[in-house]
Amino acid sequence: MTGTPARGRPRSEEARRAVLAAALELCRRDGFQPLTIKGIAEAAGVGRQTVYRWWPTKEAVLLEALRDLTEREAPTLAPDTGDPLRDLETLLVTAYTMTARLTGQAVAGLMAEAQRDPELAERLQTGLLAERRRALRKVLERAVREGELSEDAASLDLAVDLAFGVMWYRLMSRHAPVNAQLAHEVSDALRRLLAPPGEGGGPGGNVAG
Repeated sequence: MTGTPARGRPRSEEARRAVLAAALELCRRDGFQPLTIKGIAEAAGVGRQTVYRWWPTKEAVLLEALRDLTEREAPTLAPDTGDPLRDLETLLVTAYTMTARLTGQAVAGLMAEAQRDPELAERLQTGLLAERRRALRKVLERAVREGELSEDAASLDLAVDLAFGVMWYRLMSRHAPVNAQLAHEVSDALRRLLAPPGEGGGPGGNVAG
């Protein structure tokens, strides 16, 4: 069970940020399974009881760390420049590079733990993962409204699954990198998949090349 932050004295913002940063960095470096509250506390320069006072488990620390990072990166994870196709590429580049550089091990570990912890699964799905999906779907919806893409070509939910499915498959299989180049390739693939009839690879489009 992940639980909720315990009640107690108000948290020091400096200590809070140190704990969240330490949790993500240790998880990135060593993986999810070796991560412990003791290790997080030592890396953050705080007492173990300080961490336990605010977060009951390492999963709770990581969830808050991921939410905090997502909030700080909101402008690039939910871009709206008036050019939806450019926003699509910006969002995917940010999501892919952030996941590969810092958050991938944390989210993969939480996803594995969620298979046997229904409460964690609910918090992970309705929080971090749902927010990423909503952000990408909104960009695709704007592109459809402006005629850049066509929802008739394929389901937008399927497009979202494809975008993040490719990322997670590569992260877990490790057969190829997750990076900005992949983001560009997936962005281009989504544009072809959702191309309006008569354009690109969409229904009625020219796919002969």
